[in-house]
Amino acid sequence: MKELLVKYMTKYTALTEEEQRAVLEDIHVEEYKKGTVLLRQGDVPTNCYFVLQGCVRQYLIHESGKEVTINFYTEEQAITSINAHRQDKSSEYTFTCLEDTVLVVGELAVEKDMFRKYGQLESLTRQMVEEKFGQVQDEYAAFIASTPKERFKALLRNRPGLIDRVPQHQLASYLGITPESLSRIKKRVHQDKE
Repeated sequence: MKELLVKYMTKYTALTEEEQRAVLEDIHVEEYKKGTVLLRQGDVPTNCYFVLQGCVRQYLIHESGKEVTINFYTEEQAITSINAHRQDKSSEYTFTCLEDTVLVVGELAVEKDMFRKYGQLESLTRQMVEEKFGQVQDEYAAFIASTPKERFKALLRNRPGLIDRVPQHQLASYLGITPESLSRIKKRVHQDKE
């Protein structure tokens, strides 16, 4: 699994093989079973994660009890909250493994030490955040401006694997529609292809 992380790191950094080995020795990789809750809404986060294998759902529960899916994190995606760096800030979200999942686990308390020890990791992290932030801005703008059918088609284009990995009611929540609407849209999109 750590080879996948090295492959990803080399996209953003020019670490020597020796530096890569040193980083891998300091990085903690953990396996989690399907259903494991990584962080509960209201708890203060202490870790950040990077998905090597599996799928993690981010969601919140409104005071009314309604669950809203915010995101799904799959291979080569980082899971962190910008607010997590404020030690007194509790999480607005719950993060749960939807599959057996393998994650790189980073402790927020030692992050600065890791950046000092491995300067390129800070650069890697910054590039990942910048890339993800731009992607999130684009996705949000497209989401607001699109119809439910267009959102579903965009999901098929950008993240087709989610359709088979995620329960339909969670996928519908992520798209901002009801499960019944999602069923109708899937049927229409399938008919359009024929």
